[in-house]
Amino acid sequence: MNSSSKFYGTKIPVVRMLVVMKNLFTIRAFHKSLISLSSSTRHFCCSSSSSASTFAIKNVTKSNFESALNDLRLYVKDADFVAVDLEMTGVTSAPWRESFELDRFDIQYLKVKDSAEKFAAVQFGVCPFRWEPHRQSFVAHPHNFYIFPRQEIKGDDTSYEFLCQTTSINFLAKYQFDFNLCIREGVSYLSRSQEKEALGRLNARYKDRLLDSSSCWREGVDTKLVRVADILFSERLKNKIAEWHDGLLGDRNGASQTWKTSNDSKQQLKTIFFKMRPALDLTGFTSHQLRLIQLVVKNHFEDLVYACVAGESSSQQLIVYTDSASGRDLLMKELKDCLCKEAEMKIKAAIGFRHVIDLLSSEKKLIVGHNSFLDIAHIYRKFIGPLPSTAKEYVISIQKFFPYIVDTKVLLNASTVCQKISKKSSTSLSKAFALLCPQIASGVKTSGLADKRLVKVEVQVDNKRSLNWNSGAKHEAGYDAFMTGCVFAQACSHLGVDFTLNPSSVDLSHHEKLQEYINLLYLSWINGDIIDLKTGERKTDSICSKGFKAHHSKILFSNTVLLWGFPAKLKASEIRECFCKVFGSSSITFIYHLDKTAVFIQFSKEELVSDFLVLKETLERSNDPISVLHPLSKVLQGGRTRAASYEVYKQICSSTISKVFFADQAEAVGIEWNAKLSKPVLEVERQVDFEASENQLDTDARNETEIVSGIDPPLYMHSPTDELDSLCPAEAQMSK
Repeated sequence: MNSSSKFYGTKIPVVRMLVVMKNLFTIRAFHKSLISLSSSTRHFCCSSSSSASTFAIKNVTKSNFESALNDLRLYVKDADFVAVDLEMTGVTSAPWRESFELDRFDIQYLKVKDSAEKFAAVQFGVCPFRWEPHRQSFVAHPHNFYIFPRQEIKGDDTSYEFLCQTTSINFLAKYQFDFNLCIREGVSYLSRSQEKEALGRLNARYKDRLLDSSSCWREGVDTKLVRVADILFSERLKNKIAEWHDGLLGDRNGASQTWKTSNDSKQQLKTIFFKMRPALDLTGFTSHQLRLIQLVVKNHFEDLVYACVAGESSSQQLIVYTDSASGRDLLMKELKDCLCKEAEMKIKAAIGFRHVIDLLSSEKKLIVGHNSFLDIAHIYRKFIGPLPSTAKEYVISIQKFFPYIVDTKVLLNASTVCQKISKKSSTSLSKAFALLCPQIASGVKTSGLADKRLVKVEVQVDNKRSLNWNSGAKHEAGYDAFMTGCVFAQACSHLGVDFTLNPSSVDLSHHEKLQEYINLLYLSWINGDIIDLKTGERKTDSICSKGFKAHHSKILFSNTVLLWGFPAKLKASEIRECFCKVFGSSSITFIYHLDKTAVFIQFSKEELVSDFLVLKETLERSNDPISVLHPLSKVLQGGRTRAASYEVYKQICSSTISKVFFADQAEAVGIEWNAKLSKPVLEVERQVDFEASENQLDTDARNETEIVSGIDPPLYMHSPTDELDSLCPAEAQMSK
């Protein structure tokens, strides 16, 4: 007898059968509860620690934004530092816009700029941390904001567009990101520059709509009524208005009166008071009829003013009585002031999430992020204004809004103390959190750090509070911000910052133990370039190279040629072979693929660059059989191969266009088929590691690197020769 038939057999007592059925019902109900829970807003799982709690993070949408913002103001004001994190819809708009080892400092910024301009931030995590001396612990207030660039200003035709990378979207979906909630309930926002532009447009629009003796009359004052219906309507309304006007002058008490323009008509003229003045409220009229009424008032009543007043849901059409010219001018001024105030209220309502950014900026708190240069660029682009064209201009501007920023990735890699603790393990956020904060990241295998150095962190959400609170919800912006703050607090402790000695809040932005790490961000994690936000320059001391291998190849940008448009079937080894046959076996230092349509070629000598260009032009002009047999003919086959300097690469990267392949991009930007080499504006030497360093392995996904051996020296090549997946770096950035 199978399991299902046992319920219907006579061998099972009735009581036992009911118990079994009850248990099955309980299991099904529990299963449905789990399904319901997974499809709703994420709640935090109970960790293995007995002190952990299951209450949810503070998810903020437009429905509870105002109340959450009011609470956040208090938390940020009292905070010792604020951790932030963003989730985006993508990272790179084209494969060749990934960060490469050959990217110069200014190129790296242009690629970050392109990413921040083209992709949207859909989730913003804010987590203020405050030290409580009497509890000897930090208290954190994690907030998870859903944000969406929705059009909120009525009458503004501006539409917002952004790109999505499939891998990035899949990455968010993998971690249960609620796209419906984001789009439907996400908090909208305006940047400071958008606010200024919108306010200017609204003020101009409402100024033009002050329907007195100005704009609206210039077109209609001489208009002749030719339609019989218009003539009859105008005459009838003139009589009604005259009756009201005469009665108003005869009855200064301003008794309430209501007229209908015809029997059973919805059109009404009702006496009201507008700004202490008697007025007629016009309802039920079409826009054409209102235009005719404007003409009647203008042509026949000197002491009446037609005004269109904006209301909450619709505009109100009024005819207002003024007893003098000065009274008329005063009324128009009052109308203008009223409309300007309404415009400002609309703008303020549309500012939305930017109020949070303004709060962080005005309080001048220490901002903590993890691998956060792209995050900060998004914050600038979305909430401040267009990104400056150069890194130097950008850092000068960002310092005005956020003077103190710490990147925990820099802190973990630059600090000797933190390096010893991590034992050169991955500095990804989740792994750093598990290593440095094992008491919070419960259930995660750690290296067993001594408990005496662990910093306690309590979490408070509304009226709920817990020690060692852990959701395990990686890549949710609010929880990632919480993890970032915990890692920073623990790193500070290992650096010698003793929180227990402070009777009140800790001024971490000026603490002597942290000064060498503040305002340093990884501009590119690929080659370890660090930008100093205080100067806008690349950090050149040993802090840049910590955590990276010592095997480097020297890059001389003046020796480098950008080659694109060659036959797609050519491999790096074949390109190298062609050049070495012409210029010698040691003439090529390396070949580096941007994608399958473009490569960087670095010559061993600078003069070989011009030699190649001259030879290329000569071969392309000649059609004789000898040219066809030349070793370079394989590279130049098809007549579409172009060569240019590194400065042309910068020009192409600075374009807002993003074609999938570099060759198509160059054509779209307008680079000539045979671009001549120009003298580089900036010739810089840099040491770059072409082999994957241990610290580069902490990303979830990276394009593989194919190393092609040569005689002397070796030839390096980026992998996209056979297959390209531009979306892998998106997941790498998301995982940080």
